Amino acid sequence: MENLLTEEWLLVEQLKRVAGHLKTTFVGKDDIIDLMCLCLVGRENLFLLGPPGTAKSALVRALAQRLQGKTFEYLLTRFTEPNELFGPFDIRQLREGNLVTNTDGMLPEAHLVFLDELLNANSAILNSLLTVLNERVFRRGRETRALPALLMVGASNHLPEDDALQALFDRFLVRVHCDYVAPDALADVLEAGWNLERPSSKEAPNIAAEDILRLQAALPLVDLRPVRPLYTDLIRKLRLAGVAVSDRRAVKLQRLLAASALLCQRTTAIASDMWVLRYIWDTDEQREVVGSIVDAVVHADDQPAQHPRAAGHDAPDADALLREIGTLTAQWDLPETSPAERTTIKDQLRYLHGRAQWLTNDEQRTYVQEPLDALWQKVLRA
Repeated sequence: MENLLTEEWLLVEQLKRVAGHLKTTFVGKDDIIDLMCLCLVGRENLFLLGPPGTAKSALVRALAQRLQGKTFEYLLTRFTEPNELFGPFDIRQLREGNLVTNTDGMLPEAHLVFLDELLNANSAILNSLLTVLNERVFRRGRETRALPALLMVGASNHLPEDDALQALFDRFLVRVHCDYVAPDALADVLEAGWNLERPSSKEAPNIAAEDILRLQAALPLVDLRPVRPLYTDLIRKLRLAGVAVSDRRAVKLQRLLAASALLCQRTTAIASDMWVLRYIWDTDEQREVVGSIVDAVVHADDQPAQHPRAAGHDAPDADALLREIGTLTAQWDLPETSPAERTTIKDQLRYLHGRAQWLTNDEQRTYVQEPLDALWQKVLRA
């Protein structure tokens, strides 16, 4: 079977080149780029959560530029109407008594759909979006048409707060945080951003929508049977930990396991392909729990040809955190430290505080938190 997929492997290499180009452009966003490619091949929806200014929109637009197909992007508000997403009724057809939507340039014709501020959706478009996201079908009156969408991405700076929006959020199988980069990577971000201002003589890699369709069509060729017992046990563990993995989501996640294998040029799934389950949390509080449960399975697999993302989710190192806190404390205590430098220390301190929350060992987390809190007290008293 491997030989039968020679052309598909070439398409995988082309998609990897696209991903590599995006990673050189967006510093510190490798995990999001890998997830976008995975969801693109798996034809599943991706949700980006993060504050303004973290390149959520820019990442999706950059992928859209590399994907030779139609793109639809819209910023949702509480007052967004269905016509703004799906198109108005065709006036000529309406005069003849037919309710036909003019979808030219609108969501029903796009290969990549980006809905920014997704959770501003109102009840007028909610039901239509649910069908579109879940079934890839557009229904309006007597109209029913299959959508060509290869990937749908939603973005927001907050999680859903009511049940109606929870149903919409649930249609996004994969969720990932898009945060500010670490302070020590800021120089690289500035350099990459400035390079975008310069004309480049190198031609950026592209991939056609038709090629992605070929990769999606190859998913059923991946054999999931070797990992199904492990996968079933992992789903059970996640449910026992309070993560609501419905039967529907469990079934759909299999497409992403197959996509991970395909992107590694395999037609057989292995345990490490389950790395994507790190990103099925519902709340911020679940992220650490889900990550630790999934990693216990993924890291136990040492087979070759693993997806690079299976190696880890950048878990913090307690000793490294302690060293950074010690350095910041020493800098803060210096009398010659300027106000601008103190502001930088505060920003770094916030970042380290967030990293410390990801320590899975309670003893290590307490050990790191003590000097962290002590430095915070100094900052607050200043």
